[in-house]
Amino acid sequence: MKNKKIIVIISGIIVVLIVGMIIFYNVGISATSSKDEEVIVTIEQGSTASQMLDTLDEAGLVKNKLCGQIFLKLNHYDNLQANTYVLNKNMSLSQIFSVIEDPDIQYILLSKLTIKEGTTIPEVAKEFAGILDISADEVIKQWDDQDYLQSLIDEYWFMDESILDKDILYPLEGYLYPETYYITEQEPDLKSMTKLALDMMDERLSAYQEDIEKMGWTPHQFLTFASVVERESLYDEDRPKIAGVFMNRLNKDMLLQSDITVNYAWQRTGVDVSVAHTQIDSRYNTYKYTGLPIGPISTVSKVTIEACINYVHHDDYYFFAKEDGTVIYSHTYKEHQKAVEENRWY
Repeated sequence: MKNKKIIVIISGIIVVLIVGMIIFYNVGISATSSKDEEVIVTIEQGSTASQMLDTLDEAGLVKNKLCGQIFLKLNHYDNLQANTYVLNKNMSLSQIFSVIEDPDIQYILLSKLTIKEGTTIPEVAKEFAGILDISADEVIKQWDDQDYLQSLIDEYWFMDESILDKDILYPLEGYLYPETYYITEQEPDLKSMTKLALDMMDERLSAYQEDIEKMGWTPHQFLTFASVVERESLYDEDRPKIAGVFMNRLNKDMLLQSDITVNYAWQRTGVDVSVAHTQIDSRYNTYKYTGLPIGPISTVSKVTIEACINYVHHDDYYFFAKEDGTVIYSHTYKEHQKAVEENRWY
């Protein structure tokens, strides 16, 4: 009887150990995250299954390397294919190796679209055009179609009739979120690619919807303000304070007098803005018109969005950027003039 009890206890321990090992193994080959997070992985030609596991591990797609090695011992893959894949952290090891063995086009990276921070629609259009094999002018023309724009206004909470104003140079300026987008469609079109950037703006801006409302601005006004701060700032640490300068001027009903808004009105670049340049009759020209420009003047990054939401409260109304990008802030125009005279570099 005593021996039977010992056997039962040992058997129970063995069962518990086996169940524990099975649970450990299943957890170890499960997804590394429950969140939707895409990861680009390049599987080199001639890689063994073990080398592929190493590559996946480096990309953060393997929860437990030992379990992954056991997984490969238990499963035999004879047709794993080299390629650049768009995988996801919510995929299990079994799902990932199934994709690599029998690639579905939706997981294969065909092209990459990069929208940079602080760039303008003509610059962004070139990136779209390069992938679509059409001219940048054709991209801009399609982005100016009134029926298409109205459909976007109906779809996205952060877009309104402001983008249809006749004085707006490019209706989608400031609305395409700066990010790298991975294209897996064999024949992508402009609308599907534009949707990627607008959906990302929706995701990013939604987190600040209440903050924007508390500022008393529409999303269009906020993006306009943020785009000016984006183009006026070289370093991230200056953005909240530069935003504070512009907010002070707006609250005093002062002209913003932002050189980069003048340049945008002229569709030019550079830092040397002449008196003649500031005379252009454009609602983007903040030397001529008080308040915000009529619309955004560039793409806006998350850093700048947050800087504008959490702008620094101070009593400065002027700033001047030195050649190295450092910024001098001044409370009075006299102080500002002195700073410019002592540090002018253009």
